[in-house]
Amino acid sequence: MKKAKKKTPSRARQPRPLIGTLAIFGVGLIGGSFALALKRAGLVGRVLGVGRSKKNLEVARKRRIIDEIATPAEAAARADVVLLATPLGQMAPLLAAIAPHLGPRTIVTDAGSTKQEIIAAARRYLGAALPRFVPAHPIAGTEKHGAIAAFPDLYQGRKLVVTPLPQTSAAAVRTVSRAWQACGMQVVRMRPAEHDRVFATVSHLPHLLAFAMVDIVATDPEARQLFGFAAGGFRDFTRIAGSTAEMWRDICATNRVAVLAVLEKYEAKVEEMHALLERGDLEGLAAVMDRASRARNRWAASQKR
Repeated sequence: MKKAKKKTPSRARQPRPLIGTLAIFGVGLIGGSFALALKRAGLVGRVLGVGRSKKNLEVARKRRIIDEIATPAEAAARADVVLLATPLGQMAPLLAAIAPHLGPRTIVTDAGSTKQEIIAAARRYLGAALPRFVPAHPIAGTEKHGAIAAFPDLYQGRKLVVTPLPQTSAAAVRTVSRAWQACGMQVVRMRPAEHDRVFATVSHLPHLLAFAMVDIVATDPEARQLFGFAAGGFRDFTRIAGSTAEMWRDICATNRVAVLAVLEKYEAKVEEMHALLERGDLEGLAAVMDRASRARNRWAASQKR
């Protein structure tokens, strides 16, 4: 009597990753954290890294953020999704450089803090690939930068803004949205001009003010003494001034009109407070402070829900 052959247990098929090959241009805090979060979720097969600094790319490879270092042309040709996470000033030249090499189904997206200029560059250079361009902005970050700063939980509980063009493919938007959702983000849609106006107010201006405050202290003849007595209030107000000048220069340049508009509002408010203090109207000064304090506390409470 023949012995029945033992059935070998069939291997469970691994789910196909959402992104087979991801190319990250600019493997810093934003791009690196995106790759780490997707790797942890098992949603990316291979990650290619592109950047100006070989040292930073080697750090990214050593930390297993990326699997391989590639040239812009190689990355564009091999990737299913390209993420531009460089300073804004580099994005237009990169779009021009990669456009001839993109595969017929390659999705291109970005992580830029302003949207109208990158969209204009995409229209100028991407040609037939334009419907596969998904403008996006992950609202997350720290004052640190480079591959060494990347960590997979950066995006947990944060918002991603997408600003699709009228011709943007719905499938491309779904892929990009699903990838960021897997990183822990809530996806919201905005119009590009609305995005740039909103973030000029709540992000770009605060960074300008932090840089200005630190520069006032740093260029004072008594800077050493001033820094010596700076404590929690100064640290909290100026934390974001530790960000890279290149990145924030490019943000201001690409959102110049909106930033200037909100800067004028700020200057008017400072002049109002200057006048109140100059004429000794302490009740009026306190009223401004109280209104701001209550608004800030309401906002802070809403963030804890």
